[in-house]
Amino acid sequence: MTTETTRATETTGATGTTGAAPAPAPPPAPAPAAVLVVQHEEEAGAGLVGEHLVRVGLRLDVVRAWEGEALPADLGGHAGLLVLGGAVNCEDDEAAPWLPGVRALVRESVAEEIPLLGICLGGQIVAHALGGSVTTRSQGPELGAVQIRRLPAVAEDPVLGEVPDGALAAQWHWDDVDRLPPGGVPLLTGDECPHQAFRVGSVGWAVQFHPEVDGDAVAKWAAEDGERVREAGTEPGSAVASVRRAEPELRTVWGAVAQAWGTVVRARAGALP
Repeated sequence: MTTETTRATETTGATGTTGAAPAPAPPPAPAPAAVLVVQHEEEAGAGLVGEHLVRVGLRLDVVRAWEGEALPADLGGHAGLLVLGGAVNCEDDEAAPWLPGVRALVRESVAEEIPLLGICLGGQIVAHALGGSVTTRSQGPELGAVQIRRLPAVAEDPVLGEVPDGALAAQWHWDDVDRLPPGGVPLLTGDECPHQAFRVGSVGWAVQFHPEVDGDAVAKWAAEDGERVREAGTEPGSAVASVRRAEPELRTVWGAVAQAWGTVVRARAGALP
């Protein structure tokens, strides 16, 4: 065993020679800022959005709520909140008993200006939690790659401001936000769904579409929901094919949006110079 004794300005070796002390070890790198991710079902994870958030230096703390994992009581220790999609209705607390806790976290994020992103069901939860409303689509589900359009307020938006007019977005939903919460700012719209994206507070966003998915993810949903889709008068295979054709554009446009939201999270966490 070797024991080393170090003085403040010099060290003495076995030969008695004296030299400069070694430089002190650098301080440990700070831990990545963490995003709390609420996942509602197995096949609806963070996907491409999660990949981009990790790429910009964030850590994802995923709560698999449908498996009984508990939500935290608050957002302490988290720099952002990402609420994902799922098949449950945003008001069905019996089927998804964790929803009241998600709504409380959404309200906290807006009140405390903690960056928020709600996707599909997550966006509907945002609207409902803050005083808007959600309804089942009378015309049937919106499925596949669908064009969306810019609204005037999106021009200066730090997350969605670069989305091209007419961009394609992957859709898979039976419910819509039909009334924005008080103060909600509409950003993107579509022919069959007026509230494709909106902002709440200073750093909260909600989208009806799925920026996190690729063709493989949508194919799994089509396999699960095929009978229901056909009953609504749509061929699930055609919806999947439209997403696969659009996938290069989807990855480019919504990957950039995910990174922009991640940049907002890091800036709010003080992780950017």
